[in-house]
Amino acid sequence: MNYKINITILLVLIVATASSSCREALENYTSPKNTNMSKETTRIPVIQIILGSTRKARVSDKIGNSLKRMADKRTDISTEIVDLREFNLPFLNDEVAPQKRKEIVDPAVKKWSDKIKEADAYVIVTPEYNSGYPGVLKNALDSLYAEWNSKPVALVGYSGGSSGGTTVLNRLRQVVAALKMKPVSLEIKIPSSWQAFDQQGNFVDKTIEDQLNAIVNQLLAL
Repeated sequence: MNYKINITILLVLIVATASSSCREALENYTSPKNTNMSKETTRIPVIQIILGSTRKARVSDKIGNSLKRMADKRTDISTEIVDLREFNLPFLNDEVAPQKRKEIVDPAVKKWSDKIKEADAYVIVTPEYNSGYPGVLKNALDSLYAEWNSKPVALVGYSGGSSGGTTVLNRLRQVVAALKMKPVSLEIKIPSSWQAFDQQGNFVDKTIEDQLNAIVNQLLAL
């Protein structure tokens, strides 16, 4: 008789402990799927601002930094300056064209490829040299292929004269289209670039910030 009572009490205790453990587990349980979805929905797109000139007396760094300061006022994007000076890319001379190669052997090109892969979209800042764009920019673009495919891109041109880089933007638009990028319709032109900034390094033309925001909106929509 006592054995039966003890066994009954033991079973009751086991059931109670198990129920308590189950409740605690359910309360602390978080669905991995839901957690991943939350992380995905809160991810902020990365826009790289590529400086298309490496000259010592360039203006692209001033333009890029000013654009970044304006873009950083937004909370829906993250921006990064990508300076071609920091990559020291060799002239493209691979036996296999970038669109057909399966592996990047040159470490400098691999570094460039890895950096470009990090972005969701691009803003390319280019001067107009003799109605064209710098060779270093063309080489940087040509050195990759798949990394550019289907990525939105916006163009910013500048010149020492009154054109603001109109000619170079038209030609560069053809290049990014050939790389299967998605160029937005809007672009920014900066004439008389040496006189385009105040003493704090900000644009004298205050409409550029509105132009940039409109371009970012187009980049995000693609």
